[in-house]
Amino acid sequence: MSLTAQEPSLEGYRKKLGKLEALTDKPTHYCQGCEHGELTRLIANAIENLGIRERTVMIDSVGCSVLAFDYFNVDHIQSPHGRAPAIATGLKRVRPDLAVYTVQGDGDTLAIGLLEVMYAAIRGEPISVFLVNNAIYGMTGGQMAPTTIQGQVTTTTPYGRDVGFTGAPVDGSKLISAIDGSAYVKRVSLAVSELETPKGKTYSIKNILEAKQAIENAFKVQLMGGFTFVECLSSCWVNWKLPIMEAKRFVNERLVKQYPLGTYKDKFGIEKK
Repeated sequence: MSLTAQEPSLEGYRKKLGKLEALTDKPTHYCQGCEHGELTRLIANAIENLGIRERTVMIDSVGCSVLAFDYFNVDHIQSPHGRAPAIATGLKRVRPDLAVYTVQGDGDTLAIGLLEVMYAAIRGEPISVFLVNNAIYGMTGGQMAPTTIQGQVTTTTPYGRDVGFTGAPVDGSKLISAIDGSAYVKRVSLAVSELETPKGKTYSIKNILEAKQAIENAFKVQLMGGFTFVECLSSCWVNWKLPIMEAKRFVNERLVKQYPLGTYKDKFGIEKK
């Protein structure tokens, strides 16, 4: 009898990837390589881990996540552009037993919806806002966003953003963390990072694992009564006009310099628990 380990035959078996009850079976519409899909999975994981699906409601805003009601197996309310935190506030005040969250882009949150998210934080509303910061208007044609960095080319800044003319990029996490009413503010990256090893190139998911924990912490703090804000740096290779992996490098090499990762506020000490 040979003691040599052999690869078991998979013939006749179907690989099962598993299913989260917080997700539907519908494939997402997001572009290949877009981190919106990762965020969708991470939020669903958090809902599942905390056992709150039956009392969770997503407020769908306008942006790349506008069709998220097809993907999350929770209740939904569609809001006007930028007004998701206001709708979330109204729902949470009527039904404080619910877990309420929004997924919004940088334009939706920090341009048309800036006052909405700021005043929700000022009032300390116990909701969770997940900001996808890809430094551009992804859904409407690649225009300059509040978070577009100096020199970045967009359809409305074809020679690169000039902060002397447009003003400096808006730092959402710094802004919200400075508000007394906010309880948990963290910035994470959803882009995998490349690593060179003696055996060749590989990819680290350390950023994604940190994002996973931050998203779960955001829900925990909300259920403790605090306003939570998690900013997720993301790529948009289509509008950036870059190959997918080069776009991810842009996130980890350029966006992270403008928007440093880390915990900006943890009023309840959730990361120490």
